[in-house]
Amino acid sequence: MLPRWIRSLFRARPHQRAGHTLYVAAVAAARRPVFYAALGVPDTLDGRFDCIGAHVFLLIRQLWKAPPPGPVLGQVVFDAMFGDMDRSLRELGVGDLGVPRRNRRMWEALHGRALAYGEALDADDELALEAAVARNVWRGKAAGDGPARLARYLRAADRALAAQQGELLAGRVTFPQPEET
Repeated sequence: MLPRWIRSLFRARPHQRAGHTLYVAAVAAARRPVFYAALGVPDTLDGRFDCIGAHVFLLIRQLWKAPPPGPVLGQVVFDAMFGDMDRSLRELGVGDLGVPRRNRRMWEALHGRALAYGEALDADDELALEAAVARNVWRGKAAGDGPARLARYLRAADRALAAQQGELLAGRVTFPQPEET
């Protein structure tokens, strides 16, 4: 029999599975074709990062508001995202020295978006959220009503996740469907 301290190295942290499951659900929601086909989110690495980042932000936002273990789960979701980004960069051929630098830039980008989206959502300022979405997702070059539609989705998703606090703490989430037309 192995000593307890060695066995503890092989056990997952208490909320690891739930946090990872939440992250996977956020990625699945962000990969819905409607975001790229109907809403016009750029179907590029940056566009997909922005869509995943928005979903992860919404999830973490609600987890931080929840009672324990909400904040811990939020950290696990964040760690899962950046572990996934690290693996993705390496699969794309980014060298070992470049991965930390790019991960840092992605973290800074997510942080900036989270601040802008969070302020707009907290103030219930639809125009500020739409402007932040246009600036970040479309880099200010949005055509059509994509930013307004994505902003409406983010507001609806934020409200839907707020109503799922018990589910989130259990590692389950249901993101709403974005409008298709």
